[in-house]
Amino acid sequence: MRKAAERRRRRAVFLRELKEAKELRARVQPRRARAARMRQQMRMRTFRW
Repeated sequence: MRKAAERRRRRAVFLRELKEAKELRARVQPRRARAARMRQQMRMRTFRW
């Protein structure tokens, strides 16, 4: 029981750090980040159906 809680907490920390890293990268390279976001949206639109 305790292990699951620990794993959840560690996962939350990891996800938060990942999000921070992504935001930092977006700030450092705004143009590339915007292009990547556009590509991602295109991918989602393409593979929806």
